[in-house]
Amino acid sequence: MLIGQLAKLTGTSERLLRYYERAGLLASSRQSNGYRDYDDAAAQTVRQIRALLAAGLSTNLIRQVLPCAVADGSLRPCPGVLEKLRTQLARLDQRSDELTRARQTLRQAITVAEQAE
Repeated sequence: MLIGQLAKLTGTSERLLRYYERAGLLASSRQSNGYRDYDDAAAQTVRQIRALLAAGLSTNLIRQVLPCAVADGSLRPCPGVLEKLRTQLARLDQRSDELTRARQTLRQAITVAEQAE
């Protein structure tokens, strides 16, 4: 499929698809006219890339994780990657705790301000 078709199918811009390709996350072949040609699995790969980016993984780590991905979108054990994923999960947990504390502080400030009115 052409890049425009893949973009429409995945809701991803053509520019991002080109970036994923330059970053080594996505592969295409070239037609005789130079157009990129993606196989049917490319849509699933793009969805996996987007999900991993949303989880806060860098493109460098995603490049290591993608070979571990299976068709249903899950990940199978992959040497050297598990510890990096655990580290990222710990970072996300820390950010979640920080957001929880920030929300509590904000709620408390609002409550105090409303009582002062």
